[in-house]
Amino acid sequence: MLTQHLPNQQDLAADYNWVYDNFTCEYDPANRVMQFNMNTHPHPSFTPALMRDFRSFQESVLSVNEAHIAQGDVPPIGFMVMASAVPGIFSLGGDLRFFLDCIRGGRRDTLEEYALLCIDVLYDNYRNLDQDIRTISLIEGDALGAAFEAALSCDVIIAEKGVRIGFPEVVFNMFPGMGAYSFLSRRIAPALVERMINTGKIYTSEELYELGVIDVLAEPGEAKVTLRQFIRKHNRSAMTRNAVLAMRDEMLPLTHDEMKRIVLLWVDSAMALPERDLKMMERLVKAQAKKMTAN
Repeated sequence: MLTQHLPNQQDLAADYNWVYDNFTCEYDPANRVMQFNMNTHPHPSFTPALMRDFRSFQESVLSVNEAHIAQGDVPPIGFMVMASAVPGIFSLGGDLRFFLDCIRGGRRDTLEEYALLCIDVLYDNYRNLDQDIRTISLIEGDALGAAFEAALSCDVIIAEKGVRIGFPEVVFNMFPGMGAYSFLSRRIAPALVERMINTGKIYTSEELYELGVIDVLAEPGEAKVTLRQFIRKHNRSAMTRNAVLAMRDEMLPLTHDEMKRIVLLWVDSAMALPERDLKMMERLVKAQAKKMTAN
Protein backbone atom coordinates (compact mmCIF):
# COMPACT_ATOMS: atom_id res chain seq x y z
CA MET A 1 0.00 0.00 0.00
CA LEU A 2 1.35 3.44 -0.94
CA THR A 3 1.94 5.88 1.89
CA GLN A 4 1.31 9.61 1.73
CA HIS A 5 4.99 10.45 1.93
CA LEU A 6 6.73 12.91 -0.33
CA PRO A 7 10.06 14.69 0.15
CA ASN A 8 10.26 18.39 0.99
CA GLN A 9 8.28 20.30 -1.67
CA GLN A 10 11.03 22.83 -2.36
CA ASP A 11 13.53 20.01 -2.87
CA LEU A 12 11.10 18.29 -5.25
CA ALA A 13 10.61 21.43 -7.30
CA ALA A 14 14.39 21.78 -7.68
CA ASP A 15 14.95 18.09 -8.43
CA TYR A 16 12.40 18.09 -11.25
CA ASN A 17 13.49 21.28 -12.97
CA TRP A 18 14.50 19.15 -15.96
CA VAL A 19 16.17 20.90 -18.88
CA TYR A 20 15.53 20.08 -22.55
CA ASP A 21 16.46 21.86 -25.75
CA ASN A 22 12.89 22.15 -27.02
CA PHE A 23 10.78 22.76 -23.93
CA THR A 24 10.98 23.87 -20.33
CA CYS A 25 9.48 22.08 -17.35
CA GLU A 26 7.54 23.46 -14.41
CA TYR A 27 6.86 21.22 -11.42
CA ASP A 28 4.12 21.92 -8.86
CA PRO A 29 4.78 19.52 -5.97
CA ALA A 30 1.67 20.53 -4.02
CA ASN A 31 -0.59 19.29 -6.82
CA ARG A 32 1.84 16.69 -8.28
CA VAL A 33 1.75 18.46 -11.66
CA MET A 34 4.56 18.31 -14.20
CA GLN A 35 4.03 20.78 -17.04
CA PHE A 36 6.22 21.08 -20.11
CA ASN A 37 6.13 24.16 -22.31
CA MET A 38 7.12 23.60 -25.94
CA ASN A 39 9.41 26.10 -27.65
CA THR A 40 11.01 24.86 -30.87
CA HIS A 41 12.92 26.99 -33.38
CA PRO A 42 12.58 28.55 -35.87
CA HIS A 43 8.87 27.67 -35.77
CA PRO A 44 6.76 26.18 -32.97
CA SER A 45 6.25 22.79 -34.60
CA PHE A 46 6.61 19.08 -33.90
CA THR A 47 10.20 18.68 -35.03
CA PRO A 48 12.18 15.43 -34.73
CA ALA A 49 14.21 17.05 -31.94
CA LEU A 50 11.05 17.94 -30.00
CA MET A 51 9.77 14.38 -30.29
CA ARG A 52 13.09 13.00 -29.02
CA ASP A 53 12.88 15.36 -26.03
CA PHE A 54 9.28 14.30 -25.47
CA ARG A 55 10.35 10.63 -25.40
CA SER A 56 13.17 11.40 -22.96
CA PHE A 57 10.73 13.33 -20.77
CA GLN A 58 8.34 10.36 -20.68
CA GLU A 59 11.19 8.06 -19.66
CA SER A 60 12.14 10.44 -16.84
CA VAL A 61 8.57 10.58 -15.54
CA LEU A 62 8.38 6.78 -15.55
CA SER A 63 11.71 6.42 -13.79
CA VAL A 64 10.88 8.91 -11.04
CA ASN A 65 7.42 7.53 -10.33
CA GLU A 66 8.54 3.91 -10.38
CA ALA A 67 11.34 4.69 -7.91
CA HIS A 68 8.86 6.18 -5.43
CA ILE A 69 6.36 3.36 -5.92
CA ALA A 70 9.11 0.83 -5.18
CA GLN A 71 9.68 2.60 -1.85
CA GLY A 72 5.98 2.49 -1.01
CA ASP A 73 5.52 6.24 -1.54
CA VAL A 74 2.97 8.15 -3.58
CA PRO A 75 4.52 8.86 -7.01
CA PRO A 76 5.37 12.58 -7.24
CA ILE A 77 3.88 13.09 -10.72
CA GLY A 78 0.13 12.58 -10.96
CA PHE A 79 -0.56 14.98 -13.86
CA MET A 80 1.39 15.68 -17.04
CA VAL A 81 0.45 18.93 -18.77
CA MET A 82 1.37 19.73 -22.36
CA ALA A 83 1.57 23.47 -23.02
CA SER A 84 3.46 26.05 -25.07
CA ALA A 85 5.97 28.76 -24.21
CA VAL A 86 5.09 30.72 -27.38
CA PRO A 87 2.46 33.44 -26.86
CA GLY A 88 -0.62 32.90 -29.01
CA ILE A 89 0.57 29.59 -30.49
CA PHE A 90 0.27 26.10 -29.05
CA SER A 91 1.99 24.71 -32.16
CA LEU A 92 1.72 25.11 -35.93
CA GLY A 93 1.83 21.33 -36.43
CA GLY A 94 4.30 19.12 -38.26
CA ASP A 95 7.77 20.25 -39.29
CA LEU A 96 7.00 21.06 -42.91
CA ARG A 97 10.57 22.01 -43.81
CA PHE A 98 11.75 18.61 -42.55
CA PHE A 99 8.97 16.91 -44.54
CA LEU A 100 10.01 18.74 -47.70
CA ASP A 101 13.66 17.81 -47.27
CA CYS A 102 12.80 14.14 -46.77
CA ILE A 103 10.40 13.96 -49.72
CA ARG A 104 12.56 15.82 -52.20
CA GLY A 105 15.66 13.97 -51.03
CA GLY A 106 13.96 10.56 -51.35
CA ARG A 107 14.70 9.88 -47.66
CA ARG A 108 11.71 7.67 -46.90
CA ASP A 109 13.49 5.85 -44.07
CA THR A 110 14.16 9.13 -42.26
CA LEU A 111 10.56 10.27 -42.60
CA GLU A 112 9.29 6.87 -41.45
CA GLU A 113 11.59 6.90 -38.42
CA TYR A 114 10.18 10.29 -37.41
CA ALA A 115 6.58 9.18 -37.99
CA LEU A 116 7.01 6.03 -35.91
CA LEU A 117 8.60 8.02 -33.09
CA CYS A 118 5.59 10.36 -33.14
CA ILE A 119 3.07 7.56 -32.74
CA ASP A 120 5.19 5.83 -30.09
CA VAL A 121 5.20 9.02 -28.03
CA LEU A 122 1.54 9.90 -28.55
CA TYR A 123 0.34 6.34 -27.99
CA ASP A 124 2.20 6.18 -24.67
CA ASN A 125 0.76 9.56 -23.76
CA TYR A 126 -2.73 8.27 -24.59
CA ARG A 127 -2.02 5.22 -22.42
CA ASN A 128 -0.89 7.49 -19.55
CA LEU A 129 2.49 5.70 -19.60
CA ASP A 130 0.55 2.78 -18.09
CA GLN A 131 0.62 4.59 -14.75
CA ASP A 132 -1.89 6.36 -12.55
CA ILE A 133 -1.26 9.64 -14.36
CA ARG A 134 -3.73 12.00 -15.98
CA THR A 135 -2.59 13.83 -19.11
CA ILE A 136 -3.83 17.34 -19.93
CA SER A 137 -3.28 19.60 -22.92
CA LEU A 138 -3.38 23.31 -22.12
CA ILE A 139 -4.11 25.22 -25.33
CA GLU A 140 -3.52 28.98 -25.03
CA GLY A 141 -3.00 29.61 -28.74
CA ASP A 142 -3.53 28.14 -32.20
CA ALA A 143 -3.16 24.35 -32.46
CA LEU A 144 -2.96 23.05 -36.02
CA GLY A 145 -2.36 19.64 -37.58
CA ALA A 146 0.00 17.53 -35.48
CA ALA A 147 -0.49 19.93 -32.57
CA PHE A 148 -4.19 19.08 -32.51
CA GLU A 149 -3.31 15.38 -32.70
CA ALA A 150 -0.96 15.72 -29.73
CA ALA A 151 -3.64 17.52 -27.73
CA LEU A 152 -6.13 14.76 -28.55
CA SER A 153 -3.75 12.15 -27.12
CA CYS A 154 -4.38 13.64 -23.68
CA ASP A 155 -7.18 12.66 -21.30
CA VAL A 156 -8.38 16.25 -20.99
CA ILE A 157 -8.18 19.26 -23.30
CA ILE A 158 -8.38 22.72 -21.75
CA ALA A 159 -8.46 25.55 -24.30
CA GLU A 160 -8.85 29.29 -24.06
CA LYS A 161 -11.78 30.81 -25.88
CA GLY A 162 -11.01 32.17 -29.33
CA VAL A 163 -8.06 29.94 -30.22
CA ARG A 164 -8.02 28.29 -33.67
CA ILE A 165 -7.78 24.52 -33.92
CA GLY A 166 -7.98 22.16 -36.88
CA PHE A 167 -6.40 19.98 -39.54
CA PRO A 168 -5.32 22.11 -42.54
CA GLU A 169 -3.28 19.36 -44.26
CA VAL A 170 -5.76 19.04 -47.12
CA VAL A 171 -4.42 22.32 -48.57
CA PHE A 172 -1.28 20.45 -49.65
CA ASN A 173 -3.14 17.22 -50.43
CA MET A 174 -2.24 15.39 -47.21
CA PHE A 175 -4.01 14.25 -44.05
CA PRO A 176 -3.12 14.11 -40.34
CA GLY A 177 -1.58 10.66 -39.81
CA MET A 178 -0.18 10.64 -36.28
CA GLY A 179 -3.39 9.70 -34.51
CA ALA A 180 -6.01 12.23 -35.57
CA TYR A 181 -8.62 9.73 -36.77
CA SER A 182 -7.88 7.26 -33.97
CA PHE A 183 -8.05 9.79 -31.14
CA LEU A 184 -10.86 11.96 -32.46
CA SER A 185 -13.19 9.12 -33.43
CA ARG A 186 -13.16 8.09 -29.76
CA ARG A 187 -14.62 11.49 -28.88
CA ILE A 188 -17.04 12.22 -31.73
CA ALA A 189 -18.70 10.43 -34.67
CA PRO A 190 -16.31 9.15 -37.39
CA ALA A 191 -18.37 10.91 -40.09
CA LEU A 192 -17.65 14.24 -38.42
CA VAL A 193 -13.97 13.37 -38.09
CA GLU A 194 -13.81 12.71 -41.82
CA ARG A 195 -15.55 15.99 -42.54
CA MET A 196 -12.99 17.84 -40.42
CA ILE A 197 -10.09 16.21 -42.25
CA ASN A 198 -11.56 16.49 -45.77
CA THR A 199 -12.58 20.14 -45.48
CA GLY A 200 -9.56 21.38 -43.54
CA LYS A 201 -11.86 23.73 -41.65
CA ILE A 202 -10.24 25.59 -38.79
CA TYR A 203 -12.54 25.69 -35.77
CA THR A 204 -12.69 27.94 -32.77
CA SER A 205 -12.29 26.36 -29.37
CA GLU A 206 -15.90 27.30 -28.62
CA GLU A 207 -17.11 25.32 -31.65
CA LEU A 208 -15.08 22.29 -30.64
CA TYR A 209 -16.37 22.53 -27.07
CA GLU A 210 -19.94 22.34 -28.38
CA LEU A 211 -18.98 19.28 -30.45
CA GLY A 212 -17.55 17.55 -27.38
CA VAL A 213 -13.91 17.71 -28.49
CA ILE A 214 -12.73 20.32 -25.98
CA ASP A 215 -13.40 19.37 -22.37
CA VAL A 216 -12.94 22.70 -20.58
CA LEU A 217 -13.08 26.28 -21.88
CA ALA A 218 -11.05 29.03 -20.26
CA GLU A 219 -11.38 32.77 -20.63
CA PRO A 220 -8.55 34.39 -22.62
CA GLY A 221 -5.48 34.64 -20.39
CA GLU A 222 -7.03 32.40 -17.73
CA ALA A 223 -5.90 28.94 -18.90
CA LYS A 224 -3.50 28.34 -16.01
CA VAL A 225 -6.11 29.39 -13.44
CA THR A 226 -8.62 27.08 -15.11
CA LEU A 227 -6.06 24.26 -15.03
CA ARG A 228 -5.65 24.61 -11.26
CA GLN A 229 -9.42 24.69 -10.81
CA PHE A 230 -9.82 21.57 -12.92
CA ILE A 231 -7.19 19.66 -10.95
CA ARG A 232 -8.95 20.51 -7.68
CA LYS A 233 -12.25 19.26 -9.13
CA HIS A 234 -10.57 16.14 -10.49
CA ASN A 235 -9.08 15.30 -7.12
CA ARG A 236 -12.50 15.59 -5.47
CA SER A 237 -14.05 13.16 -7.96
CA ALA A 238 -11.02 11.18 -9.10
CA MET A 239 -12.70 7.79 -8.74
CA THR A 240 -15.54 8.74 -11.10
CA ARG A 241 -13.29 10.45 -13.65
CA ASN A 242 -10.77 7.61 -13.70
CA ALA A 243 -13.54 5.04 -14.06
CA VAL A 244 -15.01 6.89 -17.06
CA LEU A 245 -11.62 6.83 -18.80
CA ALA A 246 -11.22 3.15 -17.98
CA MET A 247 -14.66 2.41 -19.44
CA ARG A 248 -13.74 4.31 -22.61
CA ASP A 249 -10.64 2.15 -22.99
CA GLU A 250 -12.72 -0.99 -22.50
CA MET A 251 -15.37 0.03 -25.00
CA LEU A 252 -13.09 1.73 -27.54
CA PRO A 253 -9.63 0.21 -27.16
CA LEU A 254 -6.82 1.75 -29.18
CA THR A 255 -3.89 -0.38 -30.29
CA HIS A 256 -0.42 0.68 -31.31
CA ASP A 257 -0.81 -1.46 -34.43
CA GLU A 258 -3.80 0.63 -35.56
CA MET A 259 -1.76 3.81 -35.28
CA LYS A 260 1.23 2.23 -37.02
CA ARG A 261 -0.79 1.11 -40.04
CA ILE A 262 -2.22 4.60 -40.45
CA VAL A 263 1.09 6.41 -40.04
CA LEU A 264 2.77 4.18 -42.63
CA LEU A 265 -0.05 5.10 -45.03
CA TRP A 266 0.80 8.74 -44.22
CA VAL A 267 4.48 8.16 -45.05
CA ASP A 268 3.61 6.48 -48.36
CA SER A 269 1.27 9.34 -49.26
CA ALA A 270 3.83 12.00 -48.35
CA MET A 271 6.56 10.39 -50.47
CA ALA A 272 4.16 10.32 -53.46
CA LEU A 273 3.19 14.01 -53.32
CA PRO A 274 3.58 15.77 -56.70
CA GLU A 275 5.63 18.92 -57.02
CA ARG A 276 2.58 21.23 -57.07
CA ASP A 277 1.67 20.06 -53.55
CA LEU A 278 5.26 20.39 -52.35
CA LYS A 279 5.25 23.99 -53.60
CA MET A 280 2.10 24.63 -51.57
CA MET A 281 3.83 23.16 -48.53
CA GLU A 282 6.78 25.45 -49.22
CA ARG A 283 4.50 28.48 -49.30
CA LEU A 284 3.13 27.47 -45.90
CA VAL A 285 6.66 27.27 -44.51
CA LYS A 286 7.25 30.85 -45.67
CA ALA A 287 3.90 31.92 -44.18
CA GLN A 288 4.90 30.39 -40.85
CA ALA A 289 8.20 32.28 -40.92
CA LYS A 290 6.35 35.53 -41.65
CA LYS A 291 3.91 34.83 -38.81
CA MET A 292 6.75 34.31 -36.34
CA THR A 293 8.47 37.50 -37.51
CA ALA A 294 5.23 39.41 -36.99
CA ASN A 295 4.97 38.02 -33.44
